[in-house]
Amino acid sequence: MVHLNPMPTLTTTMTDIANSAPDESVRAPRAVPLGLARHGFQGRVDAIVVDGDRLGVSAAEIERRLLELGIVEGAAVHILHEGPIGRDPIAVRVNGTTIALRRREAMAILVV
Repeated sequence: MVHLNPMPTLTTTMTDIANSAPDESVRAPRAVPLGLARHGFQGRVDAIVVDGDRLGVSAAEIERRLLELGIVEGAAVHILHEGPIGRDPIAVRVNGTTIALRRREAMAILVV
């Protein structure tokens, strides 16, 4: 006589999924502003977020300037040097090109 196993049923609910702890290996890294990173930091640009006008320069103008410097999503960044007074400005290598940025400008660049 052959015994057949009953068809498996789906018992996991959305509540079970929501209450389960996320697997650390698949959690996305948290993006931080490049302006907070220290000398030697290496990462990638996650986004450019300009929250408003700064020192008389519009948010659109700041974003345009950063894009012209090659700071785009996915670009590799490496902080090479920090200025002696207040760690400002910073020298950043972006995809092989070295540029200088003020920390206030670098705060609009989110990196992982």
